[in-house]
Amino acid sequence: MNPTNEEIAEQLESALHSPIRHLERLSGGASRITYSFELDAGAEPGRRLILQQYRSDGVGRGGQNLVEARLLDAARSRGVPVPTVVAVGEATAQNPGWLVLERLDGETIPRKVLRDPEWATARAALTEQCARALAAIHTIEPADIEGLAGHDPFENPLALLDMTNDVRPALELGVRWLRTHRRPSSQLVTVHGDFRMGNLMVGPDGLVGVLDWELAHRGDPAEDIGWLSARAWRFGGTGEVGGFGDLSTLLAAYERAGGAAIDVDDVRWWQVYATVKWAVICAMQASTHLGGSTRSIELAAIGRRVCENEWDLFCLLGVEPPDNEPAPALGARDALEPFGRPSDVELLEAAAEYLDAKVMATSAGASRFEARIARNVIQIVERQIRLGPAIAEAHARRLGELGFNSDVALAAAIRSGSLDERLEQIAPLLCASARDELLVANPAYLER
Repeated sequence: MNPTNEEIAEQLESALHSPIRHLERLSGGASRITYSFELDAGAEPGRRLILQQYRSDGVGRGGQNLVEARLLDAARSRGVPVPTVVAVGEATAQNPGWLVLERLDGETIPRKVLRDPEWATARAALTEQCARALAAIHTIEPADIEGLAGHDPFENPLALLDMTNDVRPALELGVRWLRTHRRPSSQLVTVHGDFRMGNLMVGPDGLVGVLDWELAHRGDPAEDIGWLSARAWRFGGTGEVGGFGDLSTLLAAYERAGGAAIDVDDVRWWQVYATVKWAVICAMQASTHLGGSTRSIELAAIGRRVCENEWDLFCLLGVEPPDNEPAPALGARDALEPFGRPSDVELLEAAAEYLDAKVMATSAGASRFEARIARNVIQIVERQIRLGPAIAEAHARRLGELGFNSDVALAAAIRSGSLDERLEQIAPLLCASARDELLVANPAYLER
């Protein structure tokens, strides 16, 4: 069980030898929860700090916070903009560990950085700055970071997908492609593992902080570049790199900063890898909620983002739905007897409007963020009520065309390699199903 706010405050005051104030939970990921707070006394009253508290069931445990502290110190010594480590709480049987970091000033919300006029100067500088930061990170000798993972913790995505009890034939196909097209790594370095918009803090002049090092490991330098330029991390921006930049410009700047030459084809492979990897992470995060260990509207909702990555996968592979597979239309739905009106859909519409107009308008921070997610969840359910039967029927028909009666059977056959000669036939039909899922989960994603 994760500590309460009161227990966290006591730990911090004991470790920092100072009372604290304004402890506020911010939005968190699957492996840890983030808080902001200030010192209330001592030599630096009012100093603004960040606490990263690991979840008891997250990826970061068993001393991962100590590894992150070492990485941050090594990165800072090489000129990478990172927050200063203030204190480290070692993991125990009762406490999964934590870090206290300097709070940097800047923006991390990708949509603001990528769209708002006030960030235009920063956007123009980010490609060069990210290239320099990555080149510096890749000079950190893996052997110098005690405890650094020797490989990507998600390098075998299918084993992790099996743990979630989820079945995704499209991801099985993606893994088959990755294995067939793998190119050997030219070198192995320290990679950040999650270098992307959302983990980059931006100020008026560009990059001011590289955050969230929990997935750092020993790997191919092209991995970080492929991850940064994966579509999932463009957040609607037009640039291939993070929504803001051009890939060839980034690679040239990376070389100028001392990085080794990286082939574009290597980056493409890692973009496909990043897409499959993020899809599996989405499934894992939803599984954390579904298993009951961390009940969270955010983790529940992210499970419906797997189809975004499946769609991205097919776009990367140049696959489109067949011409004879039109998308189902979102039509009206009459109220069902004996319930009358408001119908189920109309009730969901009312709930979404309440969250939008009342809850989100009067809340801030994590509460506002979670209210927005709850509104989106309601809208997903509303679209599924309307479109679900037609989508399920179309998917069953496609499976039948391929000679299978379930996703389980198709996924197993793809994994076995027995369908390798038919993947060009299978991919367009799975692409059509991914598109249909997106019409429920996030129809706007299809317009990007």
